[in-house]
Amino acid sequence: HHKKLLNQTDDNKLCGMYGACIEVSSGCDTTSGHFEIAGCPVLFDWGYFRELENSFPEDLIDNIIKTTGIKGYLGNCHASGTEIIQKFGVEHIKTSYPIFYTSNDSVFQIACHEEYFGLDNLYKLCEQVREILKPYNIARVIARPFNDATVNNIRKFTRTKNRRDYSLPPPQPTLLDICVANNGHVVGIGKISDIYAHSGISTEIKAYGIDGLCDATIDAMNTYKQDKTIIMTNLVDFDMLYGHRRDILGYKNALEQFDVHLGKIISKIGINDILILTADHGCDPSWHGSDHTREYAPFLMYHQGITDNIGIRQSYADIGQTIAHYLSLPKLQCGESVIK
Repeated sequence: HHKKLLNQTDDNKLCGMYGACIEVSSGCDTTSGHFEIAGCPVLFDWGYFRELENSFPEDLIDNIIKTTGIKGYLGNCHASGTEIIQKFGVEHIKTSYPIFYTSNDSVFQIACHEEYFGLDNLYKLCEQVREILKPYNIARVIARPFNDATVNNIRKFTRTKNRRDYSLPPPQPTLLDICVANNGHVVGIGKISDIYAHSGISTEIKAYGIDGLCDATIDAMNTYKQDKTIIMTNLVDFDMLYGHRRDILGYKNALEQFDVHLGKIISKIGINDILILTADHGCDPSWHGSDHTREYAPFLMYHQGITDNIGIRQSYADIGQTIAHYLSLPKLQCGESVIK
């Protein structure tokens, strides 16, 4: 299994680069991690809602109600996304009040039933809240749609695949912006476009699940072959379904599922291509609580003819700088390339 993952030859010769990265951004969240990977570390503090109960300031809630026209709300606390819809799902359907909640991340999350509240209504509400939150410097507003089904006379609420993230734009041009500005092409698969606030993305491809995201990645590799092309995919299930839920067995099974696709992806890597596997933050499925965890991110790179132990890198930005160097793009403000 490990030989296949590292793409080793029969004589046990390593055919890739491996190491890890330290995050220098102040936060430990999706937005900070992705910005830093693309050469734009978040060295300022996001806004946070620290109170576990009554998490959102009263004046903020009043402004949301006045601006959006909602009649009320549920939640207003730190919560697990799967647990809060079980707690308030029935009341939400009865009242049409959206469910507001947050976490240790810089985030305002809104959960609503796709049928009873309406998916478009949820997206519109999130767009309005995104605008209202500008003075608070909150990294993301997240739409968390869900539906329900009754099994053995028990009504169960389940989140759907139609999540949408509304992020603040990066504070300075990222690798993706620089690539597009220099006649390159950037393909964002899954939630990538949302994370970068649609900045620096040439082509957006929606896909879901490990199988769907990997298939979309391979399709993009077959389709977009021009010079200076970056294909970036976020395999959100590792975080959303297994990391946050502290599901060790599920995480292990997902790794094995991905490993099957990884062999197919590696087989598509041409002589002028590179493949990088990394992470935007930690989400240790064996840790307590349901929030992100802070540990080194892996930095695994496959390119024909390059082998090395690249050690512990001092920033995720080394990933973006490596890509910029390889594609002959202008040097990023942060990071050091692992190839010269």
